Amino acid sequence: MKFRTTLGTSHPALRALWAEGVTNPSKIETFLETQSFPLSERGASTFVFHGDAEGVTLRHWIHGLPGGPPFQRLADTDLWFLVLELPEGSRVEYKVEVTRNGESHVVRDPLNPLVARDPFGANSVCRAYGYVEPDWGRTHSTVPRGTLQERTVQSRHLPGRRRWTLYRPAGFQRLRPYPLLIVHDGRDHLRYADLGAVLDNLIHRGEIPPLIAALIDPGERLVEYAGSQPHADHLVDELVPRLEREFQLVPAPEGRVLAGASLGAVASLHAAVQSPGSFGGLLLQSGSFVYSESGRTPRGPHVDPVAAFIDGFRSAPSRAAERVFLSCGAYEPLVHENRAMLPVLQNAGMEIRYVEARDGHNWQSWRNRLQEGLSWLLPNQASSRAGSAATEEGR
Repeated sequence: MKFRTTLGTSHPALRALWAEGVTNPSKIETFLETQSFPLSERGASTFVFHGDAEGVTLRHWIHGLPGGPPFQRLADTDLWFLVLELPEGSRVEYKVEVTRNGESHVVRDPLNPLVARDPFGANSVCRAYGYVEPDWGRTHSTVPRGTLQERTVQSRHLPGRRRWTLYRPAGFQRLRPYPLLIVHDGRDHLRYADLGAVLDNLIHRGEIPPLIAALIDPGERLVEYAGSQPHADHLVDELVPRLEREFQLVPAPEGRVLAGASLGAVASLHAAVQSPGSFGGLLLQSGSFVYSESGRTPRGPHVDPVAAFIDGFRSAPSRAAERVFLSCGAYEPLVHENRAMLPVLQNAGMEIRYVEARDGHNWQSWRNRLQEGLSWLLPNQASSRAGSAATEEGR
């Protein structure tokens, strides 16, 4: 990938505007009103900024590309553009830095209504040619909705009462055995990765079985998710037994999945390593699997425990679960560490599925992998049996 500021390489709509007379204000207004920005075509996206400025640059989150590439002003107008080569199906979050009167301000793209939110704010979103927003990630009025209930549990291993959210599927039946899904950063998954809608849709479509989900929240996240033994003990000794007392659950390890993204992936792997046989599946997304030998590991009180755990696991990998779904964004710095983790997990005797997305380290990227990850880790046995029966009958 690379950036270009040559008009001849920009989107045809921008070249057409130039040919028609770019200095005509009415033509510029028509252009802005009739196009969707960024302008996407096969292989490239053209970012456009409209307004008086001394300079415009792009703030992107694509690892390996130069930071702050400048836009090019189009003749003497207040239109600026920048072309980014993007593989088909890519998704990129970004902001625009605008300099006026010697002062620079970073803002979301004023021409682009697509926004992705996270705990730190919001970014504009560039959907490259071929990217499709998953239908199963949206709320549909025709899909029965599960229930969400705020809960707390007293912990002997962690300070105070621990907050979590219980998900029960639509049509919940008290005596029916359910698989169990435990998700780190539960509230953030609900807010930013549309987890409630994802579970409702995948269950309704028969891609995963109806399940019970415990969506947990950390206290001190940088401590508890960094390979913390008290956190692992809390999950296995306190949270899971409480759920087993309240619900009919599929026995461990079958139908027990532990999930997390970033540091949540580290916490998931660590808990499974400490309690082999407790979880049949792990869903690990963009794991912060930093290790000393990579030469890329920053040092510090929050990183050192992670590196110590990963270093130990790499030197003596163990079969922490039966199946692991591992995913990462090709445009994020952690892609190197996740690629390096793949053979380590395989050598431990676990069945692995690895997916690399043309996206970054963000919540919508993690949401977009949930269908593939959950349906592989928790296949709907009822649908599979029905399909097998139909095949036998057809013979």
